[in-house]
Amino acid sequence: MFGTLFVDEKGEIYPHPEYAMLGRSGSQWLEPCREEMIPLPKGSTLVSMPGYLAVGCSRDGRPQAVQAHPYKEGTVWPVAALLPQGFTRTLLPAAVPGPGAAELPLFGYAAVGFEGEQTLVAAVQSDEYRTWHPIHYNTSGLARRVQGTLKRFPDNRIYRQLAHCALDYSCFTAQNIFYQRWEGGVPSMPKCNARCLGCISRKHGQAQSPQNRLDFVADWQEISQVCILHLEKAPRAMVSFGQGCEGEPALNAENISRSIRAVRQNTGRGTVNMNSNAGYTKGIRQLCEAGLQNLRVTMFSSREEDYLKYHRPEGFGLKDVADSIACAKDHGVYVSINLLTFPGFTDRPVQVEALHHFIQKTGVDMVQIRNLNIDPDRLMKEFPSVEPGIGIVDFLYRLQNTFPGLRLGSFNHPHPGAI
Repeated sequence: MFGTLFVDEKGEIYPHPEYAMLGRSGSQWLEPCREEMIPLPKGSTLVSMPGYLAVGCSRDGRPQAVQAHPYKEGTVWPVAALLPQGFTRTLLPAAVPGPGAAELPLFGYAAVGFEGEQTLVAAVQSDEYRTWHPIHYNTSGLARRVQGTLKRFPDNRIYRQLAHCALDYSCFTAQNIFYQRWEGGVPSMPKCNARCLGCISRKHGQAQSPQNRLDFVADWQEISQVCILHLEKAPRAMVSFGQGCEGEPALNAENISRSIRAVRQNTGRGTVNMNSNAGYTKGIRQLCEAGLQNLRVTMFSSREEDYLKYHRPEGFGLKDVADSIACAKDHGVYVSINLLTFPGFTDRPVQVEALHHFIQKTGVDMVQIRNLNIDPDRLMKEFPSVEPGIGIVDFLYRLQNTFPGLRLGSFNHPHPGAI
């Protein structure tokens, strides 16, 4: 049995003297199992949930809200963890909104507790995260690198956008462009053909978007200039269209496909990837014909009604997504599902069955397990619990056991045939 943590107004974290830890799966309170908990990974961030009440388990086995500081006077709030890439949360924080609580910012809140002197989090490691460890980012020399690149390419609007994302939003893929390494983001299209509930660059609920979307459509010369330099210089080089600060990159297929051809006339190194909702099949086909190597398709659910309710697509549905994947596979593209994972929804039996059917039908190469950034109560209002989940750990086990050749992870990897 793990202990409950809470935080006061000064940001000081305390163990509760009486309550055992509870986590949340959908709308259920659960005591975490051993296999659902790990020591808090390096690079995690502990945050408070202002306006909410932490919920623990009393000695008589009942859920109890922490309404007062057990050691002194003052307001107390729940503690949650924001995990680094490569880790999948297994439970949400056990918390309830207090009177007048505002909608939470769009982050992937994970339950935390303690055992002895050790802080634990409800999570499992789902990928090797060395290149995404926060220690490699926001270094003292980043601003100098950014300014040097802007000075070298003063007319390229993409570099100016990436400078904003790297310095103001601490975006890792933006920073990688200036560090000249690994996966670098190349945003190019502000327009989107979906209105996802958890969109991080457009406000659809009460919560403020974590970042603003770019305000221009990049031309092929700007795109190819960024891509060529990165692919020529970076180790494990990858350029990725479809970043958090843009809409749907396939809508800019004309410019991106022309830039891919220009890139491949200059260098054969690295991987050209696109993160997409894959709803615009015509654009996907055009990009595949130009030489796209990796395609990551973001999905919240493989059930049509739930897919439509979350993504709110304009002019396409799940069949179009499947058609785009089929087109990509026909062109030798390495296809991943970017599965927006939420404990108590993703692991519902009906969702598990639908996902297995979709994987079997499309033959995707990889499933990336990504923590959905959203206020849990807001999502549950849209998708109320109708059946308990099987648990994220069991969900992952069944997925790997059913599809032994399927790669599971948390982020993009270079194309298997990349130089």
